[in-house]
Amino acid sequence: MTRAYVFPGQGAQTIGMGKELAEAYPAAQAVFDEVDEALGEKLSALIWEGDAETLTLTANAQPALMACSLAAVRALDSEGIKIADGSFVAGHSLGEYSALAAAGALSITDTARLLRLRGEAMQSAVPVGIGAMAAILGLDLAAVTALANDAAQGQVCQAANDNDPAQVVVSGHTDAVERAAALAKERGAKRALLLPVSAPFHCALMQPAADAMAEALASVAINAPVVPVVANVTAAGVTDPDQIRALLVQQITGAVRWRESVAFMAAQGVTDVWEIGAGKALAGMVRRIDRGLTCVNIATPKDIAAALAIAAQE
Repeated sequence: MTRAYVFPGQGAQTIGMGKELAEAYPAAQAVFDEVDEALGEKLSALIWEGDAETLTLTANAQPALMACSLAAVRALDSEGIKIADGSFVAGHSLGEYSALAAAGALSITDTARLLRLRGEAMQSAVPVGIGAMAAILGLDLAAVTALANDAAQGQVCQAANDNDPAQVVVSGHTDAVERAAALAKERGAKRALLLPVSAPFHCALMQPAADAMAEALASVAINAPVVPVVANVTAAGVTDPDQIRALLVQQITGAVRWRESVAFMAAQGVTDVWEIGAGKALAGMVRRIDRGLTCVNIATPKDIAAALAIAAQE
């Protein structure tokens, strides 16, 4: 059995996430305390007792989801299940930062501050209403790339997330994305859904955010991770700190190659994928990419008990 640990991206956040872990595991509580201290505010209070609309703000959701994921990592670690015993880590968009922190490449303090900045920079890169994203269901990457090119008409329209064999997200100028959604239906897509996002992530319009992250990452210490991190923009394992730094900048404007990332890990012998943190979106994608992979979600003390039972049988 060869395991990979994967970490969710934006959209998985819910009020109350991670609270049971923090109550059950001092190591998990310590993560939330560290994130609160890093940001100079009680983000944990917002996560556990705040309102969903405020938590969903990009600048809050990104460090909050990382905190929840790392709390689960530390809880697992306290039970003897360690990231270093796996083969790979990977994360969807902001989840790549969680993966890097889990693998020891980034400190939790630096990760929290980077994600707060990343969220603010991505939000401010494009005025509200100028950009949009749409999920195209039922067409593969090649078909969506072609229709995005046709829909652009001088504007930005790109395949932003290649999530699984039948779900690709496009991002860019609102008019172009709306044209892409209409074109997708004409070309046989099952559905084309405009997404309730505040900015057009993972496309060329995010260049101002990429510039901001390049400046921020230049002064942050990055260590070699204890296991390779499968990067969003290359869909391959990376361990070199300078390469990790460069890829995190490219990730802001580049596509999230999730389908290829999962296929890469499977080709390297991964049999089990554990999704660490809020939600179950990645597990669903993983199953659609490769039905031969076993998926486990780790978000609560009950999940950790189940994980321990699995580990005991290995």
